[in-house]
Amino acid sequence: MDALLSRLRKGVESLLIVTLTGMVLLTFIDVIGRRLFGTPVYGAHDATEHLMAIMVFCGLPLLTAARGHLTVDLFDKVLLRPGMGWWHRLISALMTAVLLLIAYEFLNAAIEAGEIREVSQSLSIPRGGIYAFIAFTSLLSALAALIGCFVPVNPHATPHQENPT
Repeated sequence: MDALLSRLRKGVESLLIVTLTGMVLLTFIDVIGRRLFGTPVYGAHDATEHLMAIMVFCGLPLLTAARGHLTVDLFDKVLLRPGMGWWHRLISALMTAVLLLIAYEFLNAAIEAGEIREVSQSLSIPRGGIYAFIAFTSLLSALAALIGCFVPVNPHATPHQENPT
């Protein structure tokens, strides 16, 4: 099981690298074309918008599983005491609920976009697929947050040390 999860993680990380590289190259070519030749890349905004959504929401389950979300350590002395496990479970449960709500809303948006045949402005890329992708990855993130309800917090570990994969 660990080997499968490790392979899956490496595949997602590779997709993130390719997506980011594509965004950088597209932006670079678009800026050079616009500034030097007066001809921007047609549909660069649409393509960048879709690549950004893929990158952000593809990485969300990995980030959630690794407990890598932004945290503020202002109250760590209080919240990392052994008796405060309930607090961490509560926060994980709230994260699960919010991510489930996001998944639900994007699933509804995907269904609606399919019904009305919503497409992007320049390239006419159907929006339903990207909305469904966001719903699916938000659901995976909710599952990772739910699992976080049952994993003890190590106050001396970095996020990657807590859940090694």
